[in-house]
Amino acid sequence: MAKLGGPVVVGVDLGTQGLKVLAYSPSERVVVAVAQAPLDLDARADGSREQDAAWWVAALQTCMQQVDPAVRARVVALGVSGQQHGFVPVGGSGEVLAPVKLWNDTSTQDECAAIEAALGGTEQAVAIAGNPILPGYTASKVLWLQRHKPQAYARLRHILLPHDYLNFYLTGAYGAECGDASGTGFFDVRKRRWSDAVLRAMDPERDLRLLLPPLLAPTQVVGTLLPSVAALLGLPSSVQVAVGGGDNMMGAIGTGAVVPGVLTLSLGTSGTLYAYSAEPAVSRQQEFAAFCDSTGGYLPLVCTMNCTASTEIMRSMLQLQLSEFEQLLASAAPGAGGISAVPFFNGERTPDCPSGKGCFFGLTATNSGAGNLLRAVVEATIFGLRTGLAAMQDAGLTATAVRVIGGGSHSTEWRQIVADVLRVEVAVPEQSESAAFGAALQALWCHQHSQGEAVAISRLVTDHVACAATKGARPRPSVAAAYDLFFADYLKHTRIVQALYQ
Repeated sequence: MAKLGGPVVVGVDLGTQGLKVLAYSPSERVVVAVAQAPLDLDARADGSREQDAAWWVAALQTCMQQVDPAVRARVVALGVSGQQHGFVPVGGSGEVLAPVKLWNDTSTQDECAAIEAALGGTEQAVAIAGNPILPGYTASKVLWLQRHKPQAYARLRHILLPHDYLNFYLTGAYGAECGDASGTGFFDVRKRRWSDAVLRAMDPERDLRLLLPPLLAPTQVVGTLLPSVAALLGLPSSVQVAVGGGDNMMGAIGTGAVVPGVLTLSLGTSGTLYAYSAEPAVSRQQEFAAFCDSTGGYLPLVCTMNCTASTEIMRSMLQLQLSEFEQLLASAAPGAGGISAVPFFNGERTPDCPSGKGCFFGLTATNSGAGNLLRAVVEATIFGLRTGLAAMQDAGLTATAVRVIGGGSHSTEWRQIVADVLRVEVAVPEQSESAAFGAALQALWCHQHSQGEAVAISRLVTDHVACAATKGARPRPSVAAAYDLFFADYLKHTRIVQALYQ
């Protein structure tokens, strides 16, 4: 990549499978470096999904060492995007007290039930804070620590999210922001503050408010790099660390979903679909999550736990090379020969079925070829997201365009399925690492504000976010109409699976 002489901003994306670093030159509008390092995952049969926070720090150091020292010397600001909902329990000296339970950890169902019971039920939880208490969210993980690791809980002094923890590592300062915080379950989305009622339900004997970091503004700088960390990473100690945010919030910035009408759909390990809203958007039926964004607005979001996670399972089961995926997917017609998949291999959040299992309906002696099986799963990944989109539209949100990101966005056929099922035009951003790119743009935004340049975020994304001209897809009316029928079958079969695996 080209070496440039101007200032550079860096986005760090802490994901489930790996950590990525992206360095961007705003003056030239060019990415000057990208580096990544894999992360392990401790997965157990009880639904536990955990990582060690030290792995994140080591991965960050590895990535920074891959970046040209001349590029690192020009960095002026850095932003962190983090996987949402994880719980990093930190002691009084900054030590991590236990493995980090992640967003896809489903081992805390009993704790969810206990918190909701203390609040008066699911509907009351939504009325109080805007969201139910789901296994993926942070709230139940805190109660789990109290029940299962009481000694660590007794030493607990700071409740941090993954991106909060990296900010702390970089600067020594504790802070949070409304976007990522709204995915904890103990944040009042409507009032944009921690929820006293939910915190009391989690632990009536301890004031958990004392363990929470202060909430920072979207354009606020957390601090500058600690000198020791700057030396270790090979960065100037003057580098400003922006407030950062959750991966979905940073993905919204990196794809331009900071104005009404533009949706972002991430086809990653999980599937997510979100859109900007100027006002709080809450689903009483819990069909989508009510989140804040990281620009001062709101980010209603639907999340499924089985997207590329499920297609990778299918690829392994069918013994397919990655190069065979696209051809096999395209070989099957819309509707997958009558097969309907409910790919809840990891349980499911949308719909709420944490104990769900992967199921197929409609298999016959003549339709159960590899192409139909694969296509049924891919179609199901979008059907699950369509449920949430319909609820968002009922709540008043508009959908004029969708920006598709994540591993699935590289598939031409998958993008066409998105267009046909959702009935909206699809585009693919030029910067595929949208969360890292969004974190870099937020770092630029915060840096500009610190210099007295009050640039609007909408102007910033207009200047820096572009879509690939050759990767778009438009809905085909006849196919879209057929998908309405297939979608109805999917809804019927998900209800069966929910009843089967309560």
